[in-house]
Amino acid sequence: MLIILFRAIVLYFVVVFIMRIMGKRQIGQLQPFELVIALMISELAAMPMQNTGIPLFHGVIPIVTLLVLQVLISTLQLKSEAARFIFCGRPSILIEKGKINIKELKSNRLNLNDLLEELRMKDYYNLDDIEYAILETGGQITVIPKSELEPATRKDLNIKPGQNMLPVTLILDGRVNDKNLKFINKDKSWLNKQLNKKNISSADQIFLALLDSQGNFVYQLKKEGK
Repeated sequence: MLIILFRAIVLYFVVVFIMRIMGKRQIGQLQPFELVIALMISELAAMPMQNTGIPLFHGVIPIVTLLVLQVLISTLQLKSEAARFIFCGRPSILIEKGKINIKELKSNRLNLNDLLEELRMKDYYNLDDIEYAILETGGQITVIPKSELEPATRKDLNIKPGQNMLPVTLILDGRVNDKNLKFINKDKSWLNKQLNKKNISSADQIFLALLDSQGNFVYQLKKEGK
């Protein structure tokens, strides 16, 4: 039992490490070759965990081999357009100038109901509102609406807002994040002044405090979350 537990822990950390190196894509954004490698890694990791007669390295070595293969293929794609086409294919235009491309639907084995469902999930209910719909190589559908239906931007309305900043967590569950304070060029003295303005005596009372994207000091007390 202890051997199985040890093997499971080792393989878990090996697979997590491998997947971290492979990148941060979500499952729905994986290219075909990346999905194949992910499935093979899961299968290779399961075999040594289920069968203690298989040496642990017989599972680890193929997993590392697949990692090297994935890195090589990814590097090759960066340098070669032909390699990108071979391993990932090209985006397919499903709707062009408001017209459904039936040939592309058939070649991608996508039926009309599936297409309409994907469009509804992106809040497009009428085909007349769409100029282009593109099936990306990762399986996602990108929709480009007709120009007159595009939402107005602040620039269109001649509104000049301040630039948003990255939200920064300052206190989490009563603990001050010194690293983030340094990141925004502030210190604990500044933080204490912010707390005093809110009549808060100690950071221990704070469940969450942060600077939002507008630079405002936002907080929630621990007692407010009970």
